[in-house]
Parts: sequence; C-alpha cells; structure tokens
Amino acid sequence: MDVYLAITILWGFVFIYSIMGTMDFGAGFWSMLYINRTKTKATNIANRYLSPTWEVTNTFIVALVVAIYSLFPKAAFTLGTILLIPGSMILLLLSVRSAFLVFSHIAEGYKKPLTYISGICGILIPGLLISVLPITHGNFVAFSNGRPQLKLASLFSSMNEYAFFMFAISSTLFLSSLLLADYSKASNEKDAYNTYRRDALIMGPISLITAILIIITLKSEGRWIYDKMMQNFPLLILSVFFFIAGFVGLLVPSFKPGYQGMPRLSVIAATLQYMIASYVYGYAHLPYIIYPEVTIHSSFTDPNSFRAVFVTYIVGFTMLFPGFIYFWSLFMNDKRYLRKKTKVDN
Repeated sequence: MDVYLAITILWGFVFIYSIMGTMDFGAGFWSMLYINRTKTKATNIANRYLSPTWEVTNTFIVALVVAIYSLFPKAAFTLGTILLIPGSMILLLLSVRSAFLVFSHIAEGYKKPLTYISGICGILIPGLLISVLPITHGNFVAFSNGRPQLKLASLFSSMNEYAFFMFAISSTLFLSSLLLADYSKASNEKDAYNTYRRDALIMGPISLITAILIIITLKSEGRWIYDKMMQNFPLLILSVFFFIAGFVGLLVPSFKPGYQGMPRLSVIAATLQYMIASYVYGYAHLPYIIYPEVTIHSSFTDPNSFRAVFVTYIVGFTMLFPGFIYFWSLFMNDKRYLRKKTKVDN
C-alpha cells in the first residue's frame, strides 16, 4: 500500500509540473513570437503571465526531484545514470532561459535577442523533459553487469521518441495559448484574446494528432505498455471527449459582449483531458519505473523512512497550498494587475 501511495505522490508532482510548466514555457515562446506585433499586445499579456509564475513553476520541479530521491532512491541512481546527458541539457537550457528571461526585463537595449533566446530554450525544454518517458520503456537502456547505459543512437532513431517530442511541444503551445486567451479576456485585451484563441484552435488538433502518433508508435516500440493502455481504452475515449469539449468552448458564444468563446471552460476541460490520459499512461506503466529491470517495489525506500517523508509532505503542502491558491486567485482576479499599463503598452 505504501509503495502505491508513494508512486501516486510522485506522479502527482509530474502532472502538476507538466501542466504548469507547459503553460509557463509556452508563454515565453508566444512572448518571443509576437514581440514585434505591438498592436495586439499579445507579448505584454504573455509577459504579465510570466512575471509572477515562472518562479512558482520551478518550485514543483524541485519537489519532483526530491520526491524521486526520497521515495525511490534505488531508481534515482539508475535514472541519474541514464539521464546524465539529457538531464544536463535540460539544466543548461533551464539556466539559460531563466537568466535571459530576467535580463530581458532589465537590459532594454538587448530585450529582443534575450527574449528570442529564452523563448527558443523554453520551447525545447518540454521536448527534452518528455524524452524521459520513452527512455523508461526499456528499449533504449542496456544493463551490463548491473550498470545501466543509455543507447543514444537508438533513442534518436526512434519514431516514438519524436512522437513524444512533438506532443510535448504542441501541448505546450496549446495549453499556454488557452490560458493566455483566458488571461487576455480577464484583462479586457480583445486583440490579444483573438490572437491566442486562434492559436489554440490551431494547436489543439495538432496536439491530438501527435497523441495519436504516440499510441501508434508505441504499438511497435513499446508493445507491453500499449497493450496495458488499451485495457483502459474507454478512458482514452473520455479524454478525447474532454478535448472536444475544450475545443467547442472556444467556439460557443460568450457571456461577455464582444468576445466569442469561453476559454476558462476550455482550460478546465483540457486539464481534465490531460489528467485522464496521464492516468491511463501511468497506470499502464506500473509496476515499472524502467522496464523491465527497475520496479516500484525493488526501488522503494524503507517503509519507516517513507512514513516520515510522507508526514513531512503533508505538513509542507498544508502550509504551501493555501498560499498557491491565494496567489492564483490574486493573479487571475486582481483588476489592478490584470489591467496595469506598462511602458510597452504605452
């Protein structure tokens, strides 16, 4: 029972960071893309979103790493070994993106090149992060004398890897455009809203196609997890239903005069879609962390250590979550911040 509770906590951190991270990284990309289109104010909206949220988002990646090392220490060694190269690339891009993002708001003379670099780095990070998943399917890890080794050549020649990579990027752009559309509507920035609503209508179907490509490529490259996912096929159909609901939410009439669509409904529906799909994938992945050598049972920490860590998590998040909820309520409802004017606006 303890081990399943632990993996649920870990997967919860993965899901929270994947949703918040994709919205954060995507906002940086849209800020870069529309930096020369000042009339739509799309870049200003993206920057207002990025300013208070990118630091909060990074809190969860720290929690995720700590959870892996504290709950599944034996798996942490294996993951740390095989992810040395992709993990180092992710850390490098995160560092460059964070530094350039900060300096882009300070060094006005270099604002555009700094924004371009941070935007490009930000859109590559989700693709590299999601590469962890196909690696754990086992085809790209060789165990020699108990030592794991990542087969990079096989990884970079895998269609499943590229399907995951494209899914990460398209989902990043889809979810971030949805949230920025909602944020633009709350800020009464109609031009920016129309821009991000259009982007969401384009990226939504693309993200669904890449998700289907993942399933198709899994059939030949990860049959064991494909077969287990098909056992929950009705839930996959349910996730598609929520995608359709989110897509329709952008097309229906709005209660707010002058706007079309209800982006808040679309954000909720899309989040439920990804939650259901991630549950199906995560459940099918059990009991393996890295197939077929590392399982949740073989890598689990001492039960007494787990209980101590679990109590610490409960106490910590009991204090943190009210703060996060208060932060988001201010961020999405404070009219002074939503409609504040910046030098760029003027």
